[in-house]
Formats: sequence, structure tokens, C-alpha cells
Amino acid sequence: MQKRSRSISFVILAGSLLSLSCSPSKPKRIPTSAHEGATTDNSTKKNTDNSRSTTGSTPKGTNGTDSSSMQDTDGTTAPPLNSSNDKPTGTKPEGFGPNVLIFDPSMPMADIQNKLDKVFKAQEQNQFGTERFAYFFKPGQYSVDVKVGFYTQVLGLGASPDSTVITGAIRVTADWFKGNGTQNFWRGAENIAVIPTLDNRVNVWAVSQATALRRFHVKGSTNLWDAKYDPAWTSGGFMADSLVDDKIISGSQQQFLTRNSSFNRWDGGVWNMVFVGDANAPAPNWPDLPHTVIAKTPSIREKPYIVMDSAGKYSVAVPVQKVDSSGISWGPGAPATPTLPIEKFYIAHAGYDTAGSINDALASGKHLIMTPGVYHIQNSIHISKPGTIVLGLGIATVIPDRGTEAFVIDDVDDVTLTGLLFDAGPKESETLLRVGATKTNKSHIGHPIALSDLSCRVGGVVAGLAKSCVILNANNTFIDNVWLWRADHGNGVGWDVNKAINGIIVNGDSVQAYGLFVEHFEEYQTLWNGENGLIYFYQSEIPYDVPSQNRWTHANVNGWASLKVSDKVTKMDAQGLGVYCFFDNPALLENAIETPSAAGIKMSHIVTKWLGTAKGSGITHIMNGSGKSVLWVPNGIDSASSPY
Repeated sequence: MQKRSRSISFVILAGSLLSLSCSPSKPKRIPTSAHEGATTDNSTKKNTDNSRSTTGSTPKGTNGTDSSSMQDTDGTTAPPLNSSNDKPTGTKPEGFGPNVLIFDPSMPMADIQNKLDKVFKAQEQNQFGTERFAYFFKPGQYSVDVKVGFYTQVLGLGASPDSTVITGAIRVTADWFKGNGTQNFWRGAENIAVIPTLDNRVNVWAVSQATALRRFHVKGSTNLWDAKYDPAWTSGGFMADSLVDDKIISGSQQQFLTRNSSFNRWDGGVWNMVFVGDANAPAPNWPDLPHTVIAKTPSIREKPYIVMDSAGKYSVAVPVQKVDSSGISWGPGAPATPTLPIEKFYIAHAGYDTAGSINDALASGKHLIMTPGVYHIQNSIHISKPGTIVLGLGIATVIPDRGTEAFVIDDVDDVTLTGLLFDAGPKESETLLRVGATKTNKSHIGHPIALSDLSCRVGGVVAGLAKSCVILNANNTFIDNVWLWRADHGNGVGWDVNKAINGIIVNGDSVQAYGLFVEHFEEYQTLWNGENGLIYFYQSEIPYDVPSQNRWTHANVNGWASLKVSDKVTKMDAQGLGVYCFFDNPALLENAIETPSAAGIKMSHIVTKWLGTAKGSGITHIMNGSGKSVLWVPNGIDSASSPY
């Protein structure tokens, strides 16, 4: 990826969205995976978060594009409590609300295209805006170009991805940044098929972190970068339970995880490509090729998804846990997925619902759908009942304005939390997501908590504060595509501004992570205290904005390792790990990874890279005092891969 200057401005009028402007500069540096540290609004950028009755009828949607649920606050100040009991006020939106656009194949395709284009025009460059959207495509055939911008989610409503087919594209390009897709965050598509007819009949998915393709069928080929630009960059992405009939070409995509997917062929690799439980994964040849191949996924529970039957009734499909799996779950002969009627879900709306109304619904036994929007909360949202499902739509965002956690999950079985962005508020939170109050010996084998498609942001919108993003105490938890980010650009950014110590602290045992992205925190990015942990694909950048070595040293050690495994841990399996540095000032990191020397600690396929220009900066060792240094050198970039 590459650091690059940019200037973004946007205008929001009540009830409508206007176009945005962005003026990225030419690339300043060679391709890197770095985000730029900044302290101003227009900063440099990376290349490289009770009494209401629950919904008792089939939800209605909207075919408009207004963002009325977002008009109550700009995110810069904490709104007052509605009452001492944190009750909602105002009028409850109907059904899924105005920011879920529902399309039917009987509609004129031109009308659908016009609505899609209107949203995309507003969202293409809207990296730190408050608008959120989800598209529901009812089963059937469509001929449209679905361009997917920031905070936009594309969902098919059929029982199978092939029930809803788009002829044209479902694509993410890098036009707004002239080929630089390393800022293409916070978007996704799922449970839908596409026949690509644009971009030389290749579906383009030029994305980076906090993105997801799930239950996605490409009836053709896919590019993971925007090939019409040279140079072009993307860096980070996730695909699961998906099928590509022809090939996936990674191009200049620097790092990517595919899990339980199938493709005819994979072409390419830059730094760190990880394949878990995939059909036709490339042959492993580390370190000559940056491919890590794990034949079977040890255990996973796929993300729930919304479906509609032939009578037009909504329900939520809830996949069961699978063990030692490979390939897709929905092909011919696959068993039907269990469903829950939509009436079992409380449908929440930003601008109306509070933590109090949501907690009342959860306490009554309801599951939860959070419709697209930004939810300012005064207290934590609390999940206490086993089997609770929380499904965020359109990258629904939760901001704890008063320094609480955004979500607290009790140490109970079978909770699923998906599709949310937790944004740190102006008062410091101990953490934004707490899973289990404390570490216990309680086992969730066969009934794990699942965290899917979640992201956390400290800074970028405002000068948010959080000591950590996630504290994970529950045993046997699944992490499935999680990005934790201390912002390096946007508003409220700087070493003493958006302060955050750690990305994630894992205390639970037998925690399994498939796609863990952790970046720019001021001490350990990941502190792993639990026994028998698993990480398949890890991507991490050290903070750019370390002011000096004197302020980034502990116990006579330069810096804090990205991944720190506690000295008491005796067993862990981590494969496909990338740790990168882009220092703005001279600073050294002693070790990218630190672990005990126990025989049960397995760390393999590690890559480190030095990115940037600061003389006297770099990573001295890959792990535990061994491995090649990646440092400033007169000729530019240096890199290293572990031989193991």
C-alpha cells in the first residue's frame, strides 16, 4: 500500500445526500501497507457502534434513499439521555426503515439502477460519514450494475445465492482514489450471484479491511484489485462460503483470506495469502510463494442471513456449526439451513432506539436486527441469554458516548454477533466489546460464541478514546473476520489524541480466529493470554505515529510486539501472519512477534515488511530475537519471511 495525501469534503442536507469531492494527490511513496498518521481534518491516508413493542408483522422496507434516521446527531457531542430509564422518544420507523432499499425483479431495471447510482454517488468517497445502507434483492433476475461504496451491504434474499442473480456487476473499484483501493473499507455482499458483463467480464472486488464476501457466487472470474490502473493497490480482504466458477486473480492485492470457498484457479500473491478449507487452493510453496494452505477448517459457524420465502415472508437462516469442513455449504445436495421467523427479532433503528429499548428486547428473549445507521448509546447493550443473534445491516455503527462498553456478552452458549462497527466515543472506554465478564473454566465446545464481520475504530470520526477494542474472556469463541483499528487518518488523530493501548486481549482458552486484522495501537496490538488458541491469517501494522523511541520502549525493549503470546501459554497454532511497519519518525520494534518457547507453540509462515522513508526505523527481528531485520536501507524497502 501507499501513503497518499487526500482532501475529502462532503455536504449533507436534511433528508438528502449531495455529491462528495475528493482530491487525492499522486503517490508520494512506493506501494506500502501503511496508513498515514495525522492530526488534522484533511489528513494523509493509507494506500497500500423500552417500552416499545416488537415487530409482529412482516417488515416493510423502502425504495427511497433518504437518511432520516441519521439526522439527529453529527457524532461530535453526546446527546442527552431521553429519560432516566433510557427510553426511546419520537416515532418508530416502519419495518427495516428508510436505509434498507428493497428491490423486486418486477421493477423496471432503470429505476433500480437510478436508486443504486444515487446511493453510490453519496457513498463512493464517504469514508467517515454517517450514512449507512443495505440493499435487499428479492429472489429473481436483475440486470444492473451494483457499485458498492462505503457503509453499503448487498444482500440476496433467496434460500441459495443462485436464487438471486445480478447480470452486470457487484463491484468495488478504486476510481475515487485513482487505483488506490487500500482505503476501500466497510462494505460487503452476501447470498447472491453475479454474472459479470462489465470490466472485461470480470467482477472487480478491489477492497481492503472490514469487507466481506459471503455465500457469493461469481459466474465467471474475479479480480481483487482495480486492474485498469497502473499502479494500483489493495490490501486485505475476506471471502467465505463462496464460489467462483473460473479464477480469482489477486494482482496487486497484498493480503487476503479465503475460507470454505471454491474456485477453479487462484492466480497471484504478494505478501500473505491464506486459504482455509478451500477447494482448489494453490499449492503451498512457502516462502517462494506467499501462500498458506490449511486443508480443512477445524470448526466454524457461518454468519446468519436474511431470507424471504415465496409468500414474501422474512426469516433469518441460522447455520449450524461444522467441524473439519471444506468447500461451500450451499451447493447441490446441501441440507436446508434452519430458520427463525422474523417475529423473533427486535428490529432496532438509529435515532429512535436506545440501549434501554434494545436491552429490554434482548432481556425479553428477542434476537436483534440493527438496521443501517449510527447508534449513540448511553449505556452498554447487554446480551445475557444463550443463543442470542445480533445481526447488523449496512455496517450499523454503535458509539458509546459516555465511556461504557458498546456491547457486553455474558459467558453463555451460542451467541452470534455480526455486522457491526464499534466507534470509540469522546469519553474513554475500558473496552468496546467485552465477551464474558471474567475468565472462567466454562466450556462452550459445540456451542461457541461467534463474532463475525465486526470492526472497531478509535479516532477517524472524532477523537475517540478506548483502552482496548475487545476483551475476550469466554472460551471456545470464534473470531471470523474482525478488524480493529486505531485510526491513522481522518479527524481526531494523533499519538496523544486517539489514545488506545491494545486492539484485543484474549484471555479465553481455545479461541479460534479466522481473519484477525489489528492496526496502530500504542502497545501490543494483540495480547493473547488464553491456552490452545488458533489464528489463521493475521494482518497487523505497527503505529505510524510513534513520536520517538524514548516514548515507545518498555523494560529496555524497543517497542511492543504486534502479537504477544503470554509466557504462561503452552499451546497455540498461528499460520499466515503479516506484521508491517511504516514509521513517521525514527523508531525500532525489537520483535514483530513474541511467544514462549514451549514445544506446543506453532508459529509458521510469518512475513515482516519495512514500509516508509524514516531513517533509523524498522523491525529488528521476526520473532523472539530471531529472523532477518527489516530496516531502513539506502535503496528503500526491505522485507523478510520466516523460513518456517
